[in-house]
Order: sequence, then structure tokens, then C-alpha cells
Amino acid sequence: MEEEITLESTITCPNCGHQKEETMPTDACQYFYECENCNQVLKPKPGDCCVYCSYGTKKCPPVQNGTCNC
Repeated sequence: MEEEITLESTITCPNCGHQKEETMPTDACQYFYECENCNQVLKPKPGDCCVYCSYGTKKCPPVQNGTCNC
């Protein structure tokens, strides 16, 4: 039985601590994210494929379903 893919993730800015729930793309990893509070442009931490894997409450859908080829 397949696990259900979660599309919602709360991303937390490491610069100012602002949090926002976002809907993640299902077919790609998102490499950049601009914080709407402080305008800091986030990039993934080393070893992570996207900003959701680094700063979100859930990993991105490609990682969740095992299809990430990043």
C-alpha cells in the first residue's frame, strides 16, 4: 500500500523565524524560496534537494515518493 503524499508544508525562515504554510510542487524540487517577511532568499542546506527538505515541516513530494533524482 502506498503512503499518501503530503503537499502542504510549513516553511520556517532561518533568518527571521517567519512561518508560512505552502503547497509544494508535485513534480519538481523547489531550489529557491523568498521569505515574505524579511525577503531573504532561501536555498537548500548542503545535502538537501530543496528548501522544503531543509526548512519545511514535510519533505518535498519527490522525496516522499522516492522519485527525487536530485
